Amino acid sequence: MSAGRPLNVVVAGGSSPSGIATARALREAGHKVFTVGSDGSRIKAAAAEAGDGVTPLVCDLASLAGVRALHAAISGTAGRVDGVIHLVGGWRGAKGITDQSDEDWDFLERGAITTLRNVTRVFYDDLAASETGRFAMVTSTAAGTPTAAGASYVAAKAAAEAWTLAVAEGFSQGSHSAAVIFVVKGLVDAGMRERSPGRSFPGFTDVEDLAAAAVGLFTAPAAELNGRRLLLTR
Repeated sequence: MSAGRPLNVVVAGGSSPSGIATARALREAGHKVFTVGSDGSRIKAAAAEAGDGVTPLVCDLASLAGVRALHAAISGTAGRVDGVIHLVGGWRGAKGITDQSDEDWDFLERGAITTLRNVTRVFYDDLAASETGRFAMVTSTAAGTPTAAGASYVAAKAAAEAWTLAVAEGFSQGSHSAAVIFVVKGLVDAGMRERSPGRSFPGFTDVEDLAAAAVGLFTAPAAELNGRRLLLTR
């Protein structure tokens, strides 16, 4: 915590199992959590599942104007934002290079890159001014071993990683803030295990472990975090 107040943390992509787990863990750590999704009913249900005190907000994070309005709404009631955990994304694949579709690329670019660019541009000054400013995104180990079938997906993840490292370089200029990249093979949650009881999900990261890593960002020194790729695979 800083300055005697709970830290204000935004969970972008809060309707997912990872978003719910992360919002819950941050709330339990004493932070004030704003969980954000594009569907009103889904994000309200996700906030309720995360627990009392998690505030649901509706925003199309691919809209810069929408993210600016989101920032104004949060800062107007809670003040400066100290952390943004970016969990927006999704998978699209193909058989090879020639059948990579424009529709899939548009989906991946919008979710993985545009949303991240928007939230970092809008919340950057808040995070840089915070004594404990933190930004985190989630990438895939697949980005380090690109395949033809996953070309669009890994290209979008690589672009998002590069942007995040640029944010980290900006934070290195005299602030107490850090931008990090969580690296996973894939994410697994209780619902997935229930639906596939015979599957072991080797190498996958439980959403609860991702949530714990997000909480840990706010107690680790920025100098030890900034610009790092933190491997969360087992």
